[in-house]
Amino acid sequence: AAPPPPGMAPGMGPGMAPPGQQGLYQEVIDFNIKIPERLFRFTTTKIPQTNTIASSCKVPLGGVIRPLAPVADDDEDVDTVQPGSAGIIRCKRCRTYINAFVHWVEHGRRWRCNICAQMNDCPAAYFCHLDDEGLRRDRFERPELSKGVVEFIAPAEYMVRPPQEPTYFFVLDVSATAVRSGMLQSAANAIKASLDDLPGRGRTKIGFITYDNSVHYYNLGSDLSQPQMLVVSDLKELFVPLPDNLLVNLQESRSVVEVFLDNLPEMFAKNPVVMQSCLGPALKAAFTVMKSVGGKMCVFQSVVPNLGDGALKSRENQSLMGTPQEVKLLRPETPWYKDTAIEFSRQQISVDMFLFPYQYMDLAALGELPKYTSGNLYSYVMFDYEKDGQRFEEQLNKTLTQNTAFEAVMRIRCTKGMRITNFYGNFYIRGTDLMALPNVNSDSVFGFDLIHDEQNVASTYVTVQAALLYTSSEGQRRIRVMTQAIPVTNVGSDIIKELDVDTACNLLCKQGVDVSVKSGIDNARMRLQQTCIDIVRSAKGGDRRTVSGYSVPQGPAPGENEDKPLPENLQLLPLYTLAMMKNVAFRGGTDVHPDERVQAHHLINQMWTSTSKSFVYPRLFAVHEMDPDVGYPSEEKVDEDAENKVAGRNNILLPRAQALTVDTLSSEGIFLLDNGIDMYVWVGRSADPSMLHSLFGTSSLENEDPTKLTLQTSGDDLSSRVGAIVQGLREYPGDPYVVSSKVQVVKEGDPHMEARFFWFLIEDRASFQGGTFSYEDFMSFVNNPGGPAPPGVAPQGPGGMGAPRGMPPGPPGQPRGMPPPAMGGPPAPSQQGYGAPPPPGGG
Repeated sequence: AAPPPPGMAPGMGPGMAPPGQQGLYQEVIDFNIKIPERLFRFTTTKIPQTNTIASSCKVPLGGVIRPLAPVADDDEDVDTVQPGSAGIIRCKRCRTYINAFVHWVEHGRRWRCNICAQMNDCPAAYFCHLDDEGLRRDRFERPELSKGVVEFIAPAEYMVRPPQEPTYFFVLDVSATAVRSGMLQSAANAIKASLDDLPGRGRTKIGFITYDNSVHYYNLGSDLSQPQMLVVSDLKELFVPLPDNLLVNLQESRSVVEVFLDNLPEMFAKNPVVMQSCLGPALKAAFTVMKSVGGKMCVFQSVVPNLGDGALKSRENQSLMGTPQEVKLLRPETPWYKDTAIEFSRQQISVDMFLFPYQYMDLAALGELPKYTSGNLYSYVMFDYEKDGQRFEEQLNKTLTQNTAFEAVMRIRCTKGMRITNFYGNFYIRGTDLMALPNVNSDSVFGFDLIHDEQNVASTYVTVQAALLYTSSEGQRRIRVMTQAIPVTNVGSDIIKELDVDTACNLLCKQGVDVSVKSGIDNARMRLQQTCIDIVRSAKGGDRRTVSGYSVPQGPAPGENEDKPLPENLQLLPLYTLAMMKNVAFRGGTDVHPDERVQAHHLINQMWTSTSKSFVYPRLFAVHEMDPDVGYPSEEKVDEDAENKVAGRNNILLPRAQALTVDTLSSEGIFLLDNGIDMYVWVGRSADPSMLHSLFGTSSLENEDPTKLTLQTSGDDLSSRVGAIVQGLREYPGDPYVVSSKVQVVKEGDPHMEARFFWFLIEDRASFQGGTFSYEDFMSFVNNPGGPAPPGVAPQGPGGMGAPRGMPPGPPGQPRGMPPPAMGGPPAPSQQGYGAPPPPGGG
């Protein structure tokens, strides 16, 4: 007998169902056909057959998609398919795209849709005979029938209008704050440096508007030697003074654009307008110029908008912090920005916002613009040209020149019996499930939840298909179709054993952001904690016997589950859950500024699994005791297990990561902490003077202002090795861009900065309700949630504080036997003005 097709269980032929699944419709499926992990990650590799099993195993079902993820050197690129005379083959009922998992019948003349089970006729031009297993003979010549992801070149019926030219429009705040901070200089530098690499070749369009207490348009006609500035100060009756030449072809007007950028930093330097900003009218003006084409709008803002439409009043209110009312500060008070964003989205305009807060700016309101137009929000707190200019310019250059898809829409479909609910990311939903995405780039990430729509799934596998229709920067209409078949099981432990903790935590964070804004941060923390407890309890409880789809109660013997070890793949779930609860996005207390929290929410919404892992559980390295080969390219072949041992394109060997507890720190030490966004260097009081000289150019930090110190990344052996590590941590597979991090120096005993640094030491107790667990306490609580120990107090063992049972090793390094005497260091400081010196970080 011929062996079963790859991906099928041994002893299973076509038409045979696995044990316990008789009566289900069975087809020949090759589960080895997968969407590459760089594009799609699902929380588990098996799906519960019934809603009852799903409810009992408590695993969050869903996934994250990064549709235009960059291709690493060892990855296969996506195949392009030019449809033949039959066009793109789709299901006539649900419009699913033809894929590797449809079922062919009647010798190949018809096919059954794997999403809705509709029978479809195969066009004569697409017909091919089937082999002995009922599969098409030409499947390996057709990527759409043999690969998990393909890209179709779309025919004319997929276009509402001719593909748009790549269009970039810059809306720049020129108030005194923007001029004096160097933001305007930095923006001009980055835009000018990006002009050669903007997508679109000779088709690219560009335009500028500046604003303070009035709106300034610029005529960039190619016949001019320098731009003409046209000022409109009537913010109520805003008019476009010159409809032509405000949005110009970059190639034709290149010299005028360069003159404008060269002059921009000085144009408003003599008499800048102080603390007045008409952002709303400027956005309306830019919209009027762009709306016929669409494209990317970049907005740069450094004071709170206070004139005309969209004016915001300060809502900062210390008395709400740490109370259930704090949620009001995370929601916009005015609908103006959301309404404007939806209007922008309809005209294919995406907004990227670059904010430079020196005080409260109401990111909850301003963030609606990028959220609903599939843009991004970046904030550079207390922006300083010398310290922050480089990373801002690197980010702006990446935003402008990376692979970008225009005027896109995306829909995710799944097999009948299951339903996609709750989308996460930046988009506007048209109808019930169509994501409107004016721009999508190589960093765009979207999440979704999957639930049972019916009690049973009537197939042995569930298909999820995501289709992204977009215009490439070359002006070609394309459809990227990603299809994954996921086997169904009626054994709950199979689902738990297959749980991908990194993806599950990424999705739980995104869900937590939703809960935070809808019903408060405390509820988000409680939900994270409860999900972890439920999964652990389910994993230890084993499989429930099911009769007719309903579980038969059979209580465990007392204490039976407490000592049962967690499955290998769940070992880190409690640690990561504790880390999520103490993350800036969800932590309690009165010391997280609302703008900083909103920025964290935006970051999480756009994070891929590798970044969210570091953001939730940062890496801590002991710089003062690095092995001799650390900081140099690794000679060994890199395997999957080496992911946390090396970093960057050159496979720089990293120091061994330390446990995130104050017990790790020592006064003789220098420690580097990286959360994927920012880096911190903690320096002990008695650190080696020669090391300090290598890293900071001074042998003692005693009288140094830490905010003025810069980490030196070259000069001698130690600084070069630390520089290689810092660089490597910001290089990602396949991504040609490197956006450097803000590196903040923390001196031991610094009352403000050290308290912030201790936020990241998540294995210690924190001083807010629900955060008083140390890692030991939390493991004990998770293993025995009904036990007598109140939150934050570990149960007493025979010799005082005992290590709880069933406790896995914290990565990396052993968990502490004793929690620190204090609440993870000195108590957190009272709330200062957002970014009041010294700056609290963020961005």
